[in-house]
Amino acid sequence: MQLYHHPLDLDSQKVRLALEEEGVDYTSYHVNPITGKNLDSSFFKMNPSGRLPVFQNGSHIIYNTIDIIQYIERIAVVSSGADSISTSSREVIEWMQKIQEWDPKLFTLFYIPEKYLHYVSKFIRRVVIARMSESPELASDYHRKLKEAYETEEKLKDPDVLRRIKDHLVRLLDEVERQLSETPYLAGQEFTMADVMLIPVLARLELLNLENEYITGRPNTSEYWILVQQRPSYKNVIGKYFNGWRKHKTLLKTWCLVRIRSWLKRY
Repeated sequence: MQLYHHPLDLDSQKVRLALEEEGVDYTSYHVNPITGKNLDSSFFKMNPSGRLPVFQNGSHIIYNTIDIIQYIERIAVVSSGADSISTSSREVIEWMQKIQEWDPKLFTLFYIPEKYLHYVSKFIRRVVIARMSESPELASDYHRKLKEAYETEEKLKDPDVLRRIKDHLVRLLDEVERQLSETPYLAGQEFTMADVMLIPVLARLELLNLENEYITGRPNTSEYWILVQQRPSYKNVIGKYFNGWRKHKTLLKTWCLVRIRSWLKRY
């Protein structure tokens, strides 16, 4: 089993948390979308959307985050052979879907300084054009990706888009706060895949220095956040990359790669 992902990617974090929690072995391949590695023809042929993560088990390839997590649960059930292990309940799946409906990509991009955002966006467009030239048989897929990049830039110019995304996040976190006033975890007394979906969202808010705005003022969510950060899965998947100096190392390394390739015109 192979997972194509990146530590900076929120959906990749969700899948890796699921793999860690279920104890499923896999081969890890880092694909950095900021440096355009998700646009290489070998990856693009496997997933024409260019989005992460991608999970492959033999000839079976899955792109959808929730589908991947549910597939991982089924693998764990088969591997264990224990009757006591079951896949996610309807309530858990409903929470998973609610969380997945929120758009973390645009939300994150709104908080990146404009000069860096413009630089990376220009770099990605050039990568797409270069790959289109190298692999003309994938031209239509690359053209769709280029169009998507321009559409994203237009959305970032619209303050109403940010307002709607923020409102969506507030509604989601308010619902989370109400649920956590009744149960220690999102779907009851036990840690589930619903928590796996929520943890990266809270981690993203902390990464963007928005913890005081969105987490601290919600006491149940704040207590929950402290609790889940103690889990080995969190430490291996997120804490390993974003605690202390490691956060700056991860981001700086990516930024340097973009600058060097731009300077050398190696797209």
